[in-house]
Amino acid sequence: MPTSAINGKDLAAIQAAKERVAVCDRSHWGRIRVSDDDRLRFLHNQTTNDFQRLKPGEGCDTVMVTSTARTIDLASAYVLDDGVLLLVSPNRREILLEWLDRYIFFADKVQLTDVTNETATFSLIGPGSDALIEKLGAGAIIGQSYGNHLLVDQGVLVAVGSGLASPGYTLILPAAVKDKVWSQILELGAVELSDRAWDVLRIIQGRPAPDLELTDDYNPLEAGLWQTISFNKGCYIGQETIARLNTYKGVKQYLWGIHLRGSVEVGSVITIGDEKIGKLTSYTETAEGYFGLGYIRSKAGGIGLKVQVGETEGEIVAVPFVSHEYP
Repeated sequence: MPTSAINGKDLAAIQAAKERVAVCDRSHWGRIRVSDDDRLRFLHNQTTNDFQRLKPGEGCDTVMVTSTARTIDLASAYVLDDGVLLLVSPNRREILLEWLDRYIFFADKVQLTDVTNETATFSLIGPGSDALIEKLGAGAIIGQSYGNHLLVDQGVLVAVGSGLASPGYTLILPAAVKDKVWSQILELGAVELSDRAWDVLRIIQGRPAPDLELTDDYNPLEAGLWQTISFNKGCYIGQETIARLNTYKGVKQYLWGIHLRGSVEVGSVITIGDEKIGKLTSYTETAEGYFGLGYIRSKAGGIGLKVQVGETEGEIVAVPFVSHEYP
């Protein structure tokens, strides 16, 4: 879904996310609680990251993939004393509940609970997030590793990481205190960031989204999600394909940002001369002009490459959320 001209309120919020602090209500994202004795082993075997190394208070991003390593979703996982909380994309919650349930066998001690309706999620985005988090009583989390988290008053979980490439924090809290905490955050100076403005930042920063960059057509290495993959943890669904692609340098295309001269349609073919080299997956207008995300064939080149996107000229640029090699 293309994001067209943005309004003044969204522009101000995006500016706040870059220079001060903005807050986005992500409560429509899905939250799944994985509990019981085998929870870490189960997630370790179903997703790309290494869950066996995580302790309560720690977390990570991880990708759910098919047996042929096609992407289902990018999720954030937070390890609690008695469970793991997964934050998943809005349009993937039911699919993932069914998909994960399919891999729970008779002897497995694993429980899945959809806690979306009884919880809420906010993202604090921007360099001013630390000062605000301190005022919320979570100063101890400042400077800790990505995914680390702690509980503060009113049952609010505060985790390092905004969900974007910008500095910030993710808050997961009981729905009963949502309005109170939201008001508190706004009173402390955060600017409200709409879903539409979040999507502009998502595209500019290169976070891949389901149905756009994360589909049956792409694997997590192509999507630039190398930081979510453990290459030495042993077997998991899709592991053989991912290991082979990495070992034999078999990644045929990569996700890049594209500065565009004009507006384009999502799905437009990317070409150099008569040669098709990729496809545009996301598009937005920004204060600086037109911008898109697209998959480009590895052999065609990378940063600085001049391309044709539909009827428009474009230039390939790096985006901070993705990487094209193991960190």
